[in-house]
Amino acid sequence: MKKTEKKFIKLPEYPGGKEALKKYIEKNLAYPEEAVAHRVEGIVYLVAEINDNGDVEGIQIQKGLGYGCDEEATRLIKNIRFGGVKNQGIRLKTKKRFKINFKLPPENNIHYKITGKKTDDNVENKSKTKNYSYSIQIKK
Repeated sequence: MKKTEKKFIKLPEYPGGKEALKKYIEKNLAYPEEAVAHRVEGIVYLVAEINDNGDVEGIQIQKGLGYGCDEEATRLIKNIRFGGVKNQGIRLKTKKRFKINFKLPPENNIHYKITGKKTDDNVENKSKTKNYSYSIQIKK
């Protein structure tokens, strides 16, 4: 006799589905200043427990980045509210995995250097050079 694998009828889902969850994270992600200063990028992996009412509890960081990214990822997930579900009339807690991508926007910097020619204006200063360096940073 063949055994059939039992599956839950319903799992908690973010209102609007995966795409809506992705947009929520992109919109509400506040990149930590310390991570920006150290140019930290990567993915924070989390596991959270979701109760039968759709509330997120017991967030655990599986793999973090530090520099404030772990705390920001925890804050984002803690503020999510899923749709509450009952499976065949039974209230259950489920675990869900999340990954929060921290990616810095590309730097919009222009660097250039202008070097002047050597001049012999004075006997005391036989060779003078004029060097100029400019950095332009474009912020959006």
